[in-house]
Amino acid sequence: MEFVHKSVLLKETIDGLKIKPDGIYVDGTLGGGGHASEVARRLSDKGSIIGIDQDAAAIEAAGIRLKDFGEKVTIVRSNYCDMKSQLGKLGIDKVDGIVLDLGVSSYQLDTAERGFSYREDAPLDMRMDRRQKMTARDIVNDYEERELYRVIRDYGEDKFAKNIAKHIVAARQKAPIETTGQLTEIIRASIPMKFQKKSGHPAKRTFQAIRIELNQELEVLKNSLDAMIDLLNPGGRLCIITFHSLEDRIVKSAFRKNENPCTCPSDFPVCVCGKISKGSIITRKPILPSKEEMEENSRAKSAKLRIFERS
Repeated sequence: MEFVHKSVLLKETIDGLKIKPDGIYVDGTLGGGGHASEVARRLSDKGSIIGIDQDAAAIEAAGIRLKDFGEKVTIVRSNYCDMKSQLGKLGIDKVDGIVLDLGVSSYQLDTAERGFSYREDAPLDMRMDRRQKMTARDIVNDYEERELYRVIRDYGEDKFAKNIAKHIVAARQKAPIETTGQLTEIIRASIPMKFQKKSGHPAKRTFQAIRIELNQELEVLKNSLDAMIDLLNPGGRLCIITFHSLEDRIVKSAFRKNENPCTCPSDFPVCVCGKISKGSIITRKPILPSKEEMEENSRAKSAKLRIFERS
């Protein structure tokens, strides 16, 4: 299957970067190269963009899409949490802008054998980086019930998390759970029918939770934001597109902390902690997709763009 991923909030993100023709930019979630190609188009021969992705299919697709931009583009197979070290290998210590699009690509969702989708029956996989040994099958079959409950509750925000975890454990005692189809049926049996009719697909939240746990998505994001802000030149911008409230909360909190890091009690007349602001939040409220974009691309509905500028 061709790697297809329609970049969400594309114009808003490119505008938000305030691209300088001779600047250095990073797309930390390269995907099919949608954002990167728009950045590259605006660069002079002195400018450059580094695209980072851990998915081999994305790397291949982006390489084809970006080949006409020649030496302006460098593609690295890695996780964006290693951005600083990967840039260091290229002799780069500061950049003028960074983009993260945290959505799962259409290719990953629609390629059944990747095991991300609850709509297709396939082996339980869900690895963003297929070099990783652990898969969704390991989580579903090996985690203790209380750990499954924690994952589904915290990362899926599903009020039936306890019952889903209980049903998974009961099912796997009879035989290992091998496929997305088996897991989906177990989840269906865990949720009362009257709630299934109101809340979309019953497996959506649990699949999201397992995917986040497997790929350590929230930990990676949380542990990377400060370092990415530190990589920016003065006036450089970090643009992040999130797709669920857990990610958005982490980004919002990190941006606030970097804008106002002071830890002094509120009744102190002057700051004595010595912590200095690293910049300012450009988006007091997140930028949302237009009505037209949401109609054209259903996966844009939950997207939010937040932007931070380095001082």
